[in-house]
Amino acid sequence: MSRSTWVYLGSYSLSLLGNGVASVLFPLLVLAKTGDILAAGVLASVTAAVAAVVGMLTGVVVDRVNRRTVSIVSDVLSAASVAAVPVVDALWGLNLTWFIVLGVIGAFGDMPGMTARETLLPRLVHLDGGEPGALDRLVGVRESLAGALMLIGPGLGGLLVWLFGVSAAALFITAGMSLAAALLSFAMSSRVGEIPLTDVRTAGTGVRGVFTDLATGWRFLLGHRLVLGASLLSAVFVAVIVALQATIMPAYFTSENLPEFSGFAATGIAVGGLLSAGVYAATVGKVSRRAWFVIGMVGTGIGFTVIGMMAAPWTVLAAAVFIGLTNGPMSAVLGVATIEATPDEMRGRVLGAQNALMLAAPALTSAPIAAFASGFGLATAGIGIAVVIVVTVVVALCVPAFRSLDTIGMAVEAKEG
Repeated sequence: MSRSTWVYLGSYSLSLLGNGVASVLFPLLVLAKTGDILAAGVLASVTAAVAAVVGMLTGVVVDRVNRRTVSIVSDVLSAASVAAVPVVDALWGLNLTWFIVLGVIGAFGDMPGMTARETLLPRLVHLDGGEPGALDRLVGVRESLAGALMLIGPGLGGLLVWLFGVSAAALFITAGMSLAAALLSFAMSSRVGEIPLTDVRTAGTGVRGVFTDLATGWRFLLGHRLVLGASLLSAVFVAVIVALQATIMPAYFTSENLPEFSGFAATGIAVGGLLSAGVYAATVGKVSRRAWFVIGMVGTGIGFTVIGMMAAPWTVLAAAVFIGLTNGPMSAVLGVATIEATPDEMRGRVLGAQNALMLAAPALTSAPIAAFASGFGLATAGIGIAVVIVVTVVVALCVPAFRSLDTIGMAVEAKEG
């Protein structure tokens, strides 16, 4: 891999590590400052909604401005919004309003950065020589890093709480990680994020031009069967996994007098994803994408069925690990296929819209699933979730669009090369 690729992975890791630490510190700080459990829920809902809208709008920026620059500015903005928390606390004192304002500002940094980093992947591969399977390997390596950091980040956040208590000042560490990610990105070649001059010239101008460009991106997403299918499939899985982690599994393990198992289950999914992403990266060219897709779909269906049955705590925990093992490579396959199928000039808008769907899906489904479980019982809710996933798996395996996973990017790659 080239220097730019190593720098990219380093910057990505620092940014994700900072987010992982903040995911532990921020909710605890909200609770400590407001004394209201509902406040954390309100903050999460508002910031998720804003992030979804920002994700769609900033796709236009990512398609018009050097993507490395967008990534750097986004990290700086994220660092500033997090560093502002202890500053506000010292000057005026934190309350829910301040948390929402700073959370919204942070969303304007996180979402463009997330989308920009995804759009950089094909150019990194192209500048490295564009060898067959290189994009798959890079995505596999990145997903392995993400899995590891999903474990390390919250763990580091817990360590900081243990050492210093629930303190706003600890967020300076998170801000420092985002700032370091921005500074490290300067070491990447500016060519990595270049936008073709022809694409800039054809971009619309003014507010009308922005909405025209957005509409073009959404038309592509809705009109391309593979991209649409991958987006919907990913949204369904994200929504169900978040609902399980936030409501169903905590309630189930609490009823079994094993509340700590709820955290173990979330860790199990992350560990499974970490291991399987590494295997995916190591088997590029030896196992087809379609094979990984089928393995992932069948395995995920089995895993959710076992969880839905709620036979015993240990079987639910084992099923969570199994879901991570089978879902990891499948997610990587869908990500690579989406990137390859989307022309470079609109990757920002399409991936931004896809990220917005990932954020919106849990917000739309978590409350109904929790209400269903409350009204009809955990066992019924678990079976209902299993049925939804099994039906989704059967439909996805029969959809013709997912049979072209190994060939979909060839035409686009040839055009860009």
